[in-house]
Amino acid sequence: MQDETNVWLEDIEKAITEINDFLPEPRNFLEFEKDVKTKRAVERNIEIIGEAMSRILKAEPDILISDSRKIVDTRNRIIHGYDSVSDDVIWLIAIKYLPILDKEIKEIKKEN
Repeated sequence: MQDETNVWLEDIEKAITEINDFLPEPRNFLEFEKDVKTKRAVERNIEIIGEAMSRILKAEPDILISDSRKIVDTRNRIIHGYDSVSDDVIWLIAIKYLPILDKEIKEIKKEN
């Protein structure tokens, strides 16, 4: 694995950690929905995750990360279709899909 890929994997890990730190405890969608700063911070970190994933896929097209193309597509939608991104989709990504991605990234890093 290329050194750059490890940097991008670390960027993804850091963004996931920041998202988890930003989310309200206990996890509460209604609190999240009211907090514009937190929503924007989470969206920004999802953008970072998507950009890092895009770079990883270009450098290492055979890397096995679930939904890697969807991650990049989500980044593009947030940036280019910002007015069509709903709070509940961002919440679902943060609560359901990022923990899976985090485990996969940790496994990939452990193997290399």
